[in-house]
Amino acid sequence: MLAFEYKARIKGKIIHDEILAEDRKSAIASLKQDKIRPINIAEKRKKKEFSFNNGKPLFSGGKQRITEKDIVVFTRTFSTMIDAGLPLVQCLKILGDQTENRTFGEIILSVKQDIETGENLSDSLRKHPKVFNSLYCNLFEAGEAAGILDTIARRLAEHMEKAASLKKKVKSAMVYPACIVSVAVGVISFLMIFVIPAFTTMFSSGGAELPGPTAIVMAVSDMFRTKWHYMVGTAYAIYLVFSRLYATERGRAVIDGYALKLPVAGPLIRKVSIAKFSRTLGTLLSSGVALLEGLEICARTSGNKTVETAVLNTMEAIKGGDTIAAPLARGKVFPPMVIQMIDVGENSGSLDSMLAKIADFYDEEVDTAVTGLTALL
Repeated sequence: MLAFEYKARIKGKIIHDEILAEDRKSAIASLKQDKIRPINIAEKRKKKEFSFNNGKPLFSGGKQRITEKDIVVFTRTFSTMIDAGLPLVQCLKILGDQTENRTFGEIILSVKQDIETGENLSDSLRKHPKVFNSLYCNLFEAGEAAGILDTIARRLAEHMEKAASLKKKVKSAMVYPACIVSVAVGVISFLMIFVIPAFTTMFSSGGAELPGPTAIVMAVSDMFRTKWHYMVGTAYAIYLVFSRLYATERGRAVIDGYALKLPVAGPLIRKVSIAKFSRTLGTLLSSGVALLEGLEICARTSGNKTVETAVLNTMEAIKGGDTIAAPLARGKVFPPMVIQMIDVGENSGSLDSMLAKIADFYDEEVDTAVTGLTALL
């Protein structure tokens, strides 16, 4: 007989216990007879010194950067393998061995080793917060508790793919204006350093008094040639001031608040924030995560201090017995249409599906805004 350690949820509480059985399958069958559905079950092993990769360093050599694409591919493949009936440990072993990014592969294998020692998947993932964020870990925890890891992994992969697509659209919208600004700066610098000085010499030799605008251009050209280091230093100082300011809570709140009010970029930033919030919260709720916990995750991953504050204030209002729609409306971040749709979804008990519709709508709005911004430039 072998000893197996298992983790199960009974009457809302997580318990850890042991059971004796001939094999893992028999252990699960015995637990089911007792109306216990294990979240994790693994053979009890003798304690030994823990090491990754047979004693080799976890990150031997230089570390490879783990990209969002690496995580999406892992999640999508993991979902397919679990859905096909492969055991969890075997899935992680295959993915860890076959992942091209060896840094990520070693992390996956370390998660596999944690599970073999009896730890659950979400707790092991939380050991790597720089790779798996709170949204990722909380969704897997909900999937483990409900026994729907394959469904959760598929939803998570879809969520990450859509989020990456949204980010790509915004970046593509910023590339063109960045190129235009760079070319403009280059052309103006060339004119000021090489072309204008030739005219300065010509006008000076004539002895005539220069018009005001021409004199200003000549002075700026002279500053470009003789005081360029002051200009570079001033630009760098401004950058440092904004960086330090943005690193503070108050500074970030002020800058992010102004960002939402910018003439052209402001509406785009707002639409991206609404799409991100709606899709994240909708995915969490549809996966069984509690509303307050979902809102906390949305606040931490919002990327905008103004949006984060509005969501956190909504959390506090809900704790006091309020609905989600009313405090969101008071935050003045979300437009009336979004508030009304959330209110309808909340009252009809279909908040998750309503949030998904809002996210889809604002994804299209971002597409339209990006196209319009590019055409305007």
